[in-house]
Amino acid sequence: MTAFRALLIRDMRLAFRAGGGASLAAAFFALVAALVPFGVGADLILLGRIAGGVLWVSAALAALLSLDRLFQADYEDGSLDVLLLSPLQLEAGAAAKILAHWLTTGLPLVVLSPVLGLLLNLPAPGYLALIGSLLIGTPALSGVGAIGAALTLSIRRGGLILALIVLPLITPALIFGAGAVTDALDGTGRGAFLFLAAFSVAAVGLSPFAAAAAVRLNLGG
Repeated sequence: MTAFRALLIRDMRLAFRAGGGASLAAAFFALVAALVPFGVGADLILLGRIAGGVLWVSAALAALLSLDRLFQADYEDGSLDVLLLSPLQLEAGAAAKILAHWLTTGLPLVVLSPVLGLLLNLPAPGYLALIGSLLIGTPALSGVGAIGAALTLSIRRGGLILALIVLPLITPALIFGAGAVTDALDGTGRGAFLFLAAFSVAAVGLSPFAAAAAVRLNLGG
């Protein structure tokens, strides 16, 4: 457990250093949300209606920004080989990296979302659903993203390939996440939120094993 905690703290520190991607993801999230009113126009009712979907798409794209370095930096400096030979199981190491990514990227997006919801004129009933759906759903973005990052870690400048792999896989999270906000606005129940929770539990539970298998494949071990 000490090795898990050490790896978690190390990755979190690296994420907040220059070029780590954590601050960049939050800035990108805020920038996309701020630009949408310029493209959609001054229709406040329309903005409030699409706010949930806009913020979910922005969160997904922001999470992608730092995924390409999740395993690649350790692959390039040999740290992954050390992790493979260490007493810590590679699946546990992958879980630590996924958790670190969510704490430094996903969680800040959740914290920022109410402010950006206000900017997009999100009606009051949608705020709790927005925060709850992002809190439940963003771990799935980190988990599925880790699988894509592990598959492409040996490919230089594989960011585009990573996006092509990950975006289709996280589409259910986007659909159910935005749907949870819409359900809250319409008062039509919590069906989308429950589907999102189920998807997130499955993604988070399976992703460390899938990511570890992909890393072993790339390392030839």
